[in-house]
Amino acid sequence: MKSSIQNYDLASFFENGGIDNMDLSILLRRARNPIRSILESLLNGGELSRQDAVKLFNCSGADYVALIAVADKFRSEAVGQKVTFVVNRNINFTNICYMGCKFCNFAKRSDEEGAELLPLDEVARRAAEAWSRGATEVCIQGGLNPKIPGSYYKDILQVIKKEVPDIHIHAFSPFEIWYGAKKSRMEYDEFLSDLKENGLGSIPGTAAEILDTNVRKVLTQNKLSADKWVEIIKSAHGVGLHSTATIMYGHIDGPEHWVSHIALIRDIQKDTGGFTEFVPLGFIHDESPLYKNISGVRPGPTEDENIKMHAIARLMLRGWVDNIQVSWVKLGPSLAQKILKCGANDFGGTLMNESISRSAGARWGQEVMPREMTGIIRGAGRIPVQRTTLYKEIASYNDRDAGEFKPLVARSGTSETEALASRSWLV
Repeated sequence: MKSSIQNYDLASFFENGGIDNMDLSILLRRARNPIRSILESLLNGGELSRQDAVKLFNCSGADYVALIAVADKFRSEAVGQKVTFVVNRNINFTNICYMGCKFCNFAKRSDEEGAELLPLDEVARRAAEAWSRGATEVCIQGGLNPKIPGSYYKDILQVIKKEVPDIHIHAFSPFEIWYGAKKSRMEYDEFLSDLKENGLGSIPGTAAEILDTNVRKVLTQNKLSADKWVEIIKSAHGVGLHSTATIMYGHIDGPEHWVSHIALIRDIQKDTGGFTEFVPLGFIHDESPLYKNISGVRPGPTEDENIKMHAIARLMLRGWVDNIQVSWVKLGPSLAQKILKCGANDFGGTLMNESISRSAGARWGQEVMPREMTGIIRGAGRIPVQRTTLYKEIASYNDRDAGEFKPLVARSGTSETEALASRSWLV
C-alpha cells in the first residue's frame, strides 16, 4: 500500500522508501505552481526547458519532494529496478602536466617530488593484474606530459592489448585527444580512428568541467574550449567510439551554468547518440588550488545540490541518455546510496586505484569491492547488476551479494563477449 504520510519533506520521503512506497499523485498535489505545472508537463511527455530546469534547481519543500519523485519515476521507466556497476581499474599513467588547470591538485611538474611517468610495461602489468582480479575495463587517463610524443597514446593501447587482449580500454579525455592529435599533426577523427584500430574501446567525457566560456577561463584558462570539447566528442562518436558525459559543479558556477551544460549534452546526444551515461562530479575543494587561492570559490556543492543535479539530469536527458551515474568517490557511499532513490541508476566502477579525486581531497578511498558494491545497491532496495563499459549485462544479484572473482588469464583470440561469458564468481 502506498504511504499516506502528512509530512512531505525530503527526510520523510527517504524514510518511507522513496517513490516505490509513496503516491506520486499526492506528492504532485502538495507541490505548488509553477513547479507542479512543470512536472505535470514532463509526465505528459514534454521536454524540460532551460528556464524551467533553473526553477527546479531553486525549489524547496514539497516542490523538492515532487521533483525527486518524478525523477525517480522516470528512472524506473527507463531502466527498471536495476542499478549497474562495472568492475574496473583506473590507471593514471602520468601526473606530469603543464596545463595549469586551477582546480587540479593532481598535476605535477617533472622536477617535483612525486612526479611520475609509468613505464609502458608497468601500465600493461597493471591492466593484466586488473583482469586477473575480475576487471572487464581499464580506465586510463593522465596529465599532458610535454615529454611524451603523440604516438604514446597508441603505444599504451598496443602494450595492453598484447598483454590482455580481451579487456575493454576506456581511455583518454578530450583534452588528451586534443594534445595527442596536436603532437601528431593529425585531425581529431584521424587520430581517434587510429586509436580505435589499436584497441581503444571508448573514451571518458571528462575535461568538460562546465561547458561555459567564462567559467572555463577561470578553471582552465580556456586551454580546451567548450567548442573544442564538443568537436572532439562529436568526432569520437563519428568514428564509432562511445563516450561518457560529465559535469564538474559546485565551484564558481550556478544553476544557469548547470542547466546550459546539460542542455548541450542533450543536443549532442540528439545529433550523435554516442553518450552511454551522464556523470555528475561534485567539486572536491579540500586540496584544490582553485579553492585555496581564489576568493569566492565555493567549497563544493551542498547535499541538496548533489541530489537535484542527478534528479534534474534525469528529467532533462529523459529519452536520450538512460544512465545517470552517481560517483561514490566524490560523494561517499552513504549519499551515493541515497541518490539511487533520486533518479540515478548506475554506481560507477570499483576502480581499484583512484588518484585524481584523492589528490583534491576526496575522503572515500580508492576501491569498493564487488561484494561491497552489491551490498550498497541492495541496501537502497535496488537490484545490483554487473555490466560492461557499454552497458551489456554480465550478472544480476537480486537476492545475494557478489563474491570475488576467480583469477582468469586472458586467452588470446577470444572475443570480449566470449571472455566475459567465461567469468566465474565465488559466492
